[in-house]
Formats: sequence, C-alpha cells, structure tokens
Amino acid sequence: QVQLVESGGRLVQAGGSLRLSCAASGRTFSSYVMGWFRQAPGKEREFVAGISRSGSNIYYADSVKGRFTISRDNAKNTVYLQMNSLKPEDTAVYNCAAAAGVRVGLSRNEYNYWGQGTQVTVSS
Repeated sequence: QVQLVESGGRLVQAGGSLRLSCAASGRTFSSYVMGWFRQAPGKEREFVAGISRSGSNIYYADSVKGRFTISRDNAKNTVYLQMNSLKPEDTAVYNCAAAAGVRVGLSRNEYNYWGQGTQVTVSS
C-alpha cells in the first residue's frame, strides 16, 4: 500500500504558475504509475497527466498540453505537476493517484490509491 499527500495548491492569478507536489510513503514508489486528476465543482473528476514508473512515458489531457508538466523523482518518492499559464478553468481540487500497473492509465478507475487533494483556485 502507498499513502499520498499533495501540497502546493493556493489562490493564483490567471497567467500565473504553481507547482504541486505529491509525496508518497509506504511501498516502493518507483513501482507505481502516477497520475494527476482534478475535479471542479459540479463536474466529474478528470485526468490531467500521467507518468510511467521510470518517467519515460508521459500523457496529458488536451486541455493542459503545453502548459502543464508532470515529473517524478523516485529518489524522493515524489511526483510533481508544474502548471504554467493558468486559467480560471483550471480551478479545481487536484489529486495525485498511484496505479499498481505498467501502462499509464487515463481513467480514474485504473488507479488504486489517492491523496486527499489540494485546492487550486485561479482568479481572472
């Protein structure tokens, strides 16, 4: 089992940047595919970005391509989400998630463990 704790969310103006972190504890971090999801009020939780165990395969939702960057540091048991050029529509609770598989899943159902989330609010 793995425990996940996100941090870094806050209020930011449109056009600004934030870096979210997700620290993992428990079983070997490098054995998990990691993903970031988000859920805005009244909307379904959606995939944002995912990264393979080694970091060699990365996927993004179309809505964040070119603005967000996911990365991981297996030595620090941490996955990051660098968010640039933020827009009001990026406002959501952001969760990191871990999957005990090989491929980078794009569906929330493919992830086994979840953090509690961190709030990102982008003002216009």
